[in-house]
Order: sequence, then structure tokens, then C-alpha cells
Amino acid sequence: MSNILTKINNKILTLTINRPEKLNALNQQTLREVEQAILDSQDNNEVAAIIITGNGQKSFIAGADISELAQSNSITGMKFATYGQKVMTTIEQSSKPVIAAINGFALGGGCELAMSCHMRIASDNAIFGQPEIKLGVIPGFGGTQRLVRLIGKGRAMEMNLMGNMIDANRAYEMGLVNQVVSQEDLMPTVEKMAKQLTFSAPVALQCIIDSINHGAECSLLDGLDYEAKAFAVTCSTTDMKEGTSAFLEKRKANFKGE
Repeated sequence: MSNILTKINNKILTLTINRPEKLNALNQQTLREVEQAILDSQDNNEVAAIIITGNGQKSFIAGADISELAQSNSITGMKFATYGQKVMTTIEQSSKPVIAAINGFALGGGCELAMSCHMRIASDNAIFGQPEIKLGVIPGFGGTQRLVRLIGKGRAMEMNLMGNMIDANRAYEMGLVNQVVSQEDLMPTVEKMAKQLTFSAPVALQCIIDSINHGAECSLLDGLDYEAKAFAVTCSTTDMKEGTSAFLEKRKANFKGE
């Protein structure tokens, strides 16, 4: 890993994009490393939750690496977009909950990566945008698709067509981020959330992620059917027996992912 830093502490994997000289812009190597880190975490029993952030306080991810993008043609552009989409989907479908700690610029591919995470916490200096239109291209890692699902068609149209940037408070008002905190409180806040997740029932966490992801793409009735089946799965687990027993016995549950 040359472009990302990884650290596991108390069952929390912190994945830091580490290209500060490029404002943590995404090139193909960085995408490969992010994908591999997420894939490796899925069967790692030492990981229960994941945080993705950027190195420094200025930039989360400033977008795609423009020097690499400038060399694209229709063939290489298609490969770059489909691979980037694959990486974002890998994050979105992670069985371990992923929280984006957005510390500064989250533009283009950075905004798209943040949207693929299950929750987004922004520092008060964070800036969001899909400015690809100003480069003569469009978002290619899901910016025209996930954004509309998060903030609605009209606002997604405006962000993509105008290419303007918005601050953290506006992003919160639009539903793009879950919470805005000070720069100093960003990592403590996200780490506290991740720590809480490490004590939750792993199978239930995965079933919630799967059910919400599935439901976002289907009819209500299909989504309800999927939810009922996922609920049935959790009812067959040892963790459900432990959770209900702990509640009735007024003690803290000890979930084991079984």
C-alpha cells in the first residue's frame, strides 16, 4: 500500500487516503488499494467497523487525479469509470459498516466515495461538489446516481449541472451528510460512532446494510419482503438469543457474530 494508510485499533479499521501533495486525489493505484483494503476487511475478525478519511485537515479527497484523467479516451474512460464504480459499490456493499470522516474537500470522486459509505460525518470546513461539468465530463463513479437517491432529483441536477461547491452546513441541510462537527471533534466523533458499532450484533448489522441497499433499488413491497427474510435470518442467530436475554436480564449483551 503506497497511497493509503491502514490502522486497526479496538476492532476499528481506519483507512486514510495518503496523497496530501495531490489533495488525496484518486488515481487508479489509490482505487486499487482502497478496494483491496475493504475486501481484506470483510473476513477479518479483528475488524467490526471501518472509517475512511483523508490525510490532513484540508482535503478528504479532492476528486480524480486530473493528470491521469487528461490522458483518457472513450475506451480508457469507460474502463476508469466502471472500475471506479466497482470500488464504490464494494464500499457500499461492505458487510462491515463504513463511516466517512470528511475533513475538507470532497469533490468529484471524493464526494462519490463519501456517498458510497454508509454514514458521512463532516468537519465544518468540508466542501462538497460534483464539478466535473467544468472539465467537460460528467461524474463517473456514481455521482449522477447516488446523489439523486440521497438528496433528490432537483438538487442532484443542480449540483451536477452547475458544478458549484457547497459547504458542510448546506450539505447537512440537503441530507448529504449525517452530522457536521468542528475539525477538532471530527475523528473523536467518528471513532465514538465506530466504537458503538463494534459492540453491535454483526449479522444484524450486515442484514440492515443489505436491506437498506436492496430497498433503495426496488418497490416497497419487494423491499418489505426482503426485510422480512433478513429479519428471519437474524431470528435464527445466537446473537438474537443473547440480545433478548440480555434485555430481559437487564445486562449488556455480548454479541459474537453467530
